[in-house]
Amino acid sequence: MTVLSMAMIAFGVLEILNVLMLYFTPGTKMGNGVGVFNAYEKSKADPEIHALVRYLINWVAGTKLIFIALLAVVIVVGNSSTRLFSVIALVLSILSFFWRLYPAIRTMDRAGQITPQGYSKTLGIMIAGFIVVFAGALVSHLLM
Repeated sequence: MTVLSMAMIAFGVLEILNVLMLYFTPGTKMGNGVGVFNAYEKSKADPEIHALVRYLINWVAGTKLIFIALLAVVIVVGNSSTRLFSVIALVLSILSFFWRLYPAIRTMDRAGQITPQGYSKTLGIMIAGFIVVFAGALVSHLLM
């Protein structure tokens, strides 16, 4: 098994756990749960808003399932070139977090809309860690 496959499998397992959490315990503050957003609990006071929030949570989980399925196909039947370019695509797509999502969650965190305070920094470090792991796997693969 190649280092690229191992990195993709590890990421896939983490994403599967995230999907399960989003479907079955979306309000948790663990993992990437939406319970860290104070507005999640507030949305329960308005059934129309909460229905939209639940829909969006399930939409994200469903989108992640598509992503995981495609990742599984690449791991199982992809050749070396497909895996290489898939990891490059993963790095670029994960980097997009810092374009729109990180500035938004950092702003909410600074405004006291996130519990625990400082969660945006933790999430940013975790996402940067994914990028470092994939970049390391890429470099390792290219040097072999």
